[in-house]
Amino acid sequence: MTLSLPKPIFIDNDKKLRKLVEALQSEVLQGNNLLAVDTESNSLYAYREQVCLIQLSTRSTDYIIDPLKVKDLQPLAPLFADPQVEIVFHAAEYDLMCLKRDFKFDFHNLFDTMIAARVCGYKLIGLGNLLSNLVDLKVDKSHQRDNWGQRPLPSDSLLYAQMDTHFLPMLRDHFVEELRRLGRSAEASEAFLDVCRTPAGRRESFDPEGYWRICLPNHFTRRQAAIVRELYLLREQLAEARDVPPFKIVTDKVLVALVRAAPTTSAELREISGMSAAQVRRVGRELLDAVNVGLHAKLPSPPTPEPAADPIVVERYAALREWRKLRALDRGVESDVIISKDALWTIAERAPDNLNDMDGVPGLGPWRRDVYGAEILDVIKKNRH
Repeated sequence: MTLSLPKPIFIDNDKKLRKLVEALQSEVLQGNNLLAVDTESNSLYAYREQVCLIQLSTRSTDYIIDPLKVKDLQPLAPLFADPQVEIVFHAAEYDLMCLKRDFKFDFHNLFDTMIAARVCGYKLIGLGNLLSNLVDLKVDKSHQRDNWGQRPLPSDSLLYAQMDTHFLPMLRDHFVEELRRLGRSAEASEAFLDVCRTPAGRRESFDPEGYWRICLPNHFTRRQAAIVRELYLLREQLAEARDVPPFKIVTDKVLVALVRAAPTTSAELREISGMSAAQVRRVGRELLDAVNVGLHAKLPSPPTPEPAADPIVVERYAALREWRKLRALDRGVESDVIISKDALWTIAERAPDNLNDMDGVPGLGPWRRDVYGAEILDVIKKNRH
């Protein structure tokens, strides 16, 4: 297919946003209650990620909203939360985390084309794959790593952003029909409701003890852990000061190599695998100082390990996973379409005696409980001990 999209409408101030929301609400009153949504964030380029673009598409028009210029996004909130408005995403979870985190938006009526594809048994579920297979459209995915926080954005980046919602109404219609034909509409609806409950992403405060996630898998000594600690703290300080993600200072892989080599001179630093000449120039002195502090610092004590799981629960969980695997093969879907690992673990811990005992298990809604509940209880009965 030759790509030719209508020019999107840009929303770059509060007045334009209010007018847009009024127009969209008017369309809803006329029965045009579908709105495709996507976002672009700057996680690869900023110390603290934020939503930098919100794309919207109706069946007739594409819009691109600039949250870096629009001061108040709250006029969108009632539209997104309206149960009469069907909000269409592709792979909604991350977008929802970001939108809820940055703007406190809520969603109650959602259609996720990626989830729909998985419920229908598709293996290639990326938006580019679906567009290629269903409408013979090739999508240039090289823009996935664009810096969405820069202004002005290049025209090809904006075209990529527009495409992410322009075709979603068409994909939604395709999957509504396919789900109906396969008898899986209720299953998909329950999955859509689950993703609506995705919690807001958290802007977690820096954990100064987080360096142990690098030490423990690499089996570092306590002296090496002391070096990791100093490098880890330095990396975070430099990243925050320069407003870049920590990996842009040094990656975990390079940090591990630094610890193992423990360089004391610039010449030794330049020999570290993965260290660029630019990194040596920019942060070389600070890295060498941190290594030196770690070589002489007080040795840290490792964190207390988590208590081991009950072996009976682990065995029960393994049996449930085997049941899930066979059920997925029979259905022609991925295992987690049947039920998530977290839900299986909760069930394994509860060891329910009846369907009522499964009430409140996250990810086990009425549809899944009705369809799979008896089978799950049978697995539990055989592995109760």
